[in-house]
Amino acid sequence: MKLIIGLGNPDIKYINTRHNSGFMVLDRILGKKNLKLQEKFKSFFVKDSDVIYLLPQTYMNLSGFAIVEAMNFYKLDIKDILVVYDDISLPLGTLRFRQNGSDGGHNGIKSIIKETGSKDFDRLKFGIGPQPKNCPSEKFVLENFAKNETENLNKVLDIAANAAVDWLNLDMQKLQEKYNKNHI
Repeated sequence: MKLIIGLGNPDIKYINTRHNSGFMVLDRILGKKNLKLQEKFKSFFVKDSDVIYLLPQTYMNLSGFAIVEAMNFYKLDIKDILVVYDDISLPLGTLRFRQNGSDGGHNGIKSIIKETGSKDFDRLKFGIGPQPKNCPSEKFVLENFAKNETENLNKVLDIAANAAVDWLNLDMQKLQEKYNKNHI
């Protein structure tokens, strides 16, 4: 059993914000597979064969609580999860797989590390930058993508959705070789 998690914020006002890139990627996967979400684990989730797709509804900063609930219920190990989330330090179009690491200042990742007690989980970072010089990161991540970014955003969301699904079958080195680059 594997768990693919998209990070974001649940309110409608956040639906198209940069910080909701993880939700957007999972929405693409669910749409392609025609899967319908249910509520459980403080999340929206769906189980498809031996894969669980999870969108925590705890807000970004408390994502770890929902993830631990799902992991405990399904008796999953930290190595069985992939977290898809936005990365302000990467330009739009850039994807980056990593096997572990620090939170990098991302509060959702910080919550997951705290609640699971481990930094050793797979991640798919979705570039949302560049951040304008005079715009604080807290403001920038909660802004909607600009209209002129829409075409590139849609392309990269599709690629990221394919990358997350490929995670189920490819080792990390192959994933990194295939996806760790700018796709626009």
